Amino acid sequence: MLQSLSINNFAIVKSVSVDFKSGLSVVTGETGAGKSIAIDGLSLCLGARADAASVRKGCSKAEVNAVFTLPNITLPKSTTDAKTSKKNTSATRLHANNPVKAWLLEHELILEEQPDEIHIRRVISSEGRSKAFINGRTVTLAQLKQVGGWLVSIHGQHAHHRLLKAEEQRHLLDTFAQHDELIDAVKTHYADYHKTQQKLTELTKAQQQRKDRAQLLTYQVQELNDFALAEHEFTELESEHKRLSHAQTLLESAQLSFHRLYDDEQSNALSIVQKSLYDLQELVEHDASLAPIVTCLNEATVNIEEASNELRLYCDDLDIDPLRITQVEARYTQAMELARKHGVSPEQLYHTHQALSQELASLQSDEASLVHLREEVDMLAVNYKDAANALSHSRQKHGQVLAEQIQKAIANMNMPHAKLAFAVTFNEAAPFSSEGLDEISIQVTTNPGQPMGNIEDVVSGGELSRIGLAIQVITSDINQVPTLIFDEVDTGISGPTASIVGSLLRQLGKHCQVLCVTHLPQVAAQGHQQLFVSKLTDGDTTETTMRELTPDSRVHELARLLAGDELTESAIANAQDLLKKVS
Repeated sequence: MLQSLSINNFAIVKSVSVDFKSGLSVVTGETGAGKSIAIDGLSLCLGARADAASVRKGCSKAEVNAVFTLPNITLPKSTTDAKTSKKNTSATRLHANNPVKAWLLEHELILEEQPDEIHIRRVISSEGRSKAFINGRTVTLAQLKQVGGWLVSIHGQHAHHRLLKAEEQRHLLDTFAQHDELIDAVKTHYADYHKTQQKLTELTKAQQQRKDRAQLLTYQVQELNDFALAEHEFTELESEHKRLSHAQTLLESAQLSFHRLYDDEQSNALSIVQKSLYDLQELVEHDASLAPIVTCLNEATVNIEEASNELRLYCDDLDIDPLRITQVEARYTQAMELARKHGVSPEQLYHTHQALSQELASLQSDEASLVHLREEVDMLAVNYKDAANALSHSRQKHGQVLAEQIQKAIANMNMPHAKLAFAVTFNEAAPFSSEGLDEISIQVTTNPGQPMGNIEDVVSGGELSRIGLAIQVITSDINQVPTLIFDEVDTGISGPTASIVGSLLRQLGKHCQVLCVTHLPQVAAQGHQQLFVSKLTDGDTTETTMRELTPDSRVHELARLLAGDELTESAIANAQDLLKKVS
């Protein structure tokens, strides 16, 4: 809860320091005195937007300090998971029921000497720059807002108007029902459905392009399949094509070379070398220096004989087959034509064939995936609707319970004929959302014989305030924020109803700390603590102050609220009577 608040040089406040108590604290004062100044300062301390206009005229900076005792609360699992850090330390698990302490431990901001307190400080310079501190350490504005949301909930004069919004009505019902598992199930099934539906949409959008591409690829791949070029076939084909294209020239040249080397009866290379070898061998015995030449001629004889044999075999094997020449020529030409058609070299044609085949297979797989995805989307839609339907049944059941409790509470606030219901309609044809398929509205009638209608069309501002206060009291055990602040939410209420509203706020103070800015003496009398705001001016400067009232001064303030500025014995007696009734 909020222990203390000090405000310095903020707006028309020069210096205010207030200690707060548990239960219900009421703030009163004259109109225009600045009764909401403490709330504005606290809002600033908890992360509200600040600018240079917040700084008191003539001062260099404004400063707000707040001290809280850490709440011992347990948040719903989904809320705790969303608001705590992703770090999974033993300290955070130990304090999972206290998100503020867990957050302080994770960020090493805990005060060792005061581990159950948190000190928040906000400083705004006259230039509009802002700094925030938690337990003496600088923090970001986002961090300040996060922590502030765990500590305080502020309801302004128009806070109850949020009840007129459909999303707020749904949130209220879900918070009361505490069916987090059902909500999580709907969100999970929705996420699965939405993700798969997106994939299906993307595939469907490109379906015609894939069909056109697949049609072209089918023709191209079939053409390449029919040609069936092997991986290294073109290199071999090119070599054979060159050989067969020059087969006659090769044969004639090979035969002529064989004739010259070996087969010419009159003069061939072999016989000439052999004759020279024979003559030189006889001369070696006369001159040994001829021996190397004899050796070379011996080798030359062997080489000529081997070359002649190879040429004979080559000529025998060189088959000039016109049919084979035609076949190779045709396949070679077709390979060149296909390579030109696909814009690649003939050597790359095989790999192009494989790549196109894989692309075609992938497109065909996409079409199969499209069918599978449609089936999967249909299945996920059924799962989502089942989860949404289960959530809807829970909302309907808890909506009846909550409506009965609200109706009973507002009956005691001068709305005896009012009837209220949560209309929960499961719309299976509605677009899927993470919140389910329910259309939720609060239906109200305030007069006998009148049909029920949407709350925004039926209730007045005062009636709406009473309904809102009733909801705050009913959900006080569920709403784990330790400090609730109401800024003149009792506007439009008077007479006996004001007494009942005050009693409800006091009852709410049993579950949490309540601060209420009010102008109603019936509400102010219910406070466990009453703070008075006054405004002083010397003609040049204005200053707002806040102080806690003593029992005697409290009687006079209540009398002022009852009778106006001129106090009478009757007003004082009425004020005393109000306080006696409370005690």
